[in-house]
Amino acid sequence: MRPYIIRRIILIIPLIWGVVTSVFLVIHLLPGDPAAVLLGPFATSDREVALRHMWGLDQPLVVQYIHYLGNVATGNFGTSFLTGQSAAYQIVTSLPYTVILGLSALAIAVGVGIPLGVTAAVRSETVADRLSLFLSLVLISAPNFLVGIVLLIVFAGRLGWVPSIGAGTFAQPGSIVSHTILPAVALSAGLLAYLARITRTTLMSVFRDDYIRTARAKGLAGASVVFRHALRNAMLPVLSILGLAVGDLVGGTAVIETVFARPGIGSLLVNSVTGRDYVQVQACVIILAASFVVTNLVTDLCYAAVDPRIQYQ
Repeated sequence: MRPYIIRRIILIIPLIWGVVTSVFLVIHLLPGDPAAVLLGPFATSDREVALRHMWGLDQPLVVQYIHYLGNVATGNFGTSFLTGQSAAYQIVTSLPYTVILGLSALAIAVGVGIPLGVTAAVRSETVADRLSLFLSLVLISAPNFLVGIVLLIVFAGRLGWVPSIGAGTFAQPGSIVSHTILPAVALSAGLLAYLARITRTTLMSVFRDDYIRTARAKGLAGASVVFRHALRNAMLPVLSILGLAVGDLVGGTAVIETVFARPGIGSLLVNSVTGRDYVQVQACVIILAASFVVTNLVTDLCYAAVDPRIQYQ
């Protein structure tokens, strides 16, 4: 397995390079001048020229690209146009909030979605199964931002059970929890529904296999058949969904953090795009792309843990 991991890590380098290059070209081809955006009503031609020269935007695009690649290779993501702070520093300060939100949403999706799918499969064609399918259909159809707005109106606005905006402070862990509940539920809604449906479908398929019928014929308890035999073999499609779902969670954080006014990589990326902050946008995308690639690698390795027949050479 070690050679496989090494090969995958090596392949990450050209993949990240392709992401960096694509984002660099797209950002620089978009209309709008970051100097004019930053200066706002105080913009003059002389000030814009001076600001572009200070940021190196007056140099040819190829020269800017070469300089940027050299800086990224040494771990220097540059300085934000909007704040004047290091782009890496802003990512480090924002990343914990996004990680907490993403892991919380993933925990809710797995902790609720898989048991819901198991219940629907075990009680197929019953009221519980139909309710599970209906709930899954609703959550899949509803966009995350709509779920977030509804949760805000009901639980934060009308009932006042939890705060409506912000992310809390690490000095008060309780505030982190209370500020994360609603956005985590909103972010997990779609993934929860997918996990429930794929778990139900794969489990019902596994229930028809010969070894399951043999286990039941030998008198094994229903829970033992489901959790010790059937569920493990049904987990491969579920793991595939989880690996792909990281991209949805990453994209969803930008929307959810904006709806709930949370600090994080998603809201930082949205603000940077709006302000034409090339440096910060590129830094955020590199980190998000790297997290997606690493998560997919971990997902592939989990296949072997779930199914010993899978061997990586």
